[in-house]
Amino acid sequence: MPDLSIKSVERKIDELIQLCEQLNRENQTLKANTEAWQRERESLLEKTNIARSKVESMIQRLRALEQES
Repeated sequence: MPDLSIKSVERKIDELIQLCEQLNRENQTLKANTEAWQRERESLLEKTNIARSKVESMIQRLRALEQES
């Protein structure tokens, strides 16, 4: 009987080890995805700011042209 208990505990420990390894892999993947999303977000914010500046510049030029006429 004690041998069965030990085998059962060993099996449970092995399952826990496998689960920990799987969770570690998933965690690394999620961290990598998070970093990629953050870089993409920064890039999009920069592009948005550039576009905003260009639009504001065009509006100012149009207003200047309008005042000249």
